[in-house]
Amino acid sequence: MRNIPEIIKQLIVVNVIVFIGSQFAGDITYDVLALHYPKNDLFGVWQLVTHMFMHGSISHILFNMFGLWMFGAPLVQMWGKNKFLFFYFSTGIGAALLQLFVYHLQIQDWVNELVGQGYQLDAIYSSLQGGQSLFNVTMVGASGALYGVLVAFAVMFPNAELMLIFLPIPIKSKYFVPLILVMDLFFGFSSYSMGPIAHFAHVGGAVTGFLIMWYWKRNQFNKNRWS
Repeated sequence: MRNIPEIIKQLIVVNVIVFIGSQFAGDITYDVLALHYPKNDLFGVWQLVTHMFMHGSISHILFNMFGLWMFGAPLVQMWGKNKFLFFYFSTGIGAALLQLFVYHLQIQDWVNELVGQGYQLDAIYSSLQGGQSLFNVTMVGASGALYGVLVAFAVMFPNAELMLIFLPIPIKSKYFVPLILVMDLFFGFSSYSMGPIAHFAHVGGAVTGFLIMWYWKRNQFNKNRWS
């Protein structure tokens, strides 16, 4: 790991430590550190950040940490540590906020439908607290921040060639990133998701990353301002 920027090493180490710790501590770590729906009793504002260090499986953390190393390292080398950290956490929080907003819309549609059928709000929310609904879904992982990093990588290195695992054909990053975002939008709006994936968190991280990159480019924020 000699050529990996120190901050990337530190982020990977913290993620691995939290993942191992969560395997021993069990549900308590998910109750405290995973991101809950804001109206859930277990929600804490710190979870907007801590959920980025939680992962659901070995494959989940391996994929995210590999992406952080592969796409984050060149950005750190260009930007420096402080600018990268600001970008990384901003995109992770942006990802979480969009996913929570989508959950809110879905829950409100369901609540409004039940209210229209004559049910009382107190009874509805009481049933939501104890049920298996989106009200009790938790979100974990650095994928949202990683999508922001991917967008930044595509902006900085548009002609770098990347490959999808299931499509081993080199694709330039300026085409690769929009392609995977279209896939996330498709899976997010359909019932064909490949598992419990927060697709709109990916989109949220990407959109936040794009907006930050656009703002920085417009205002010519350079590395020296973040040293």
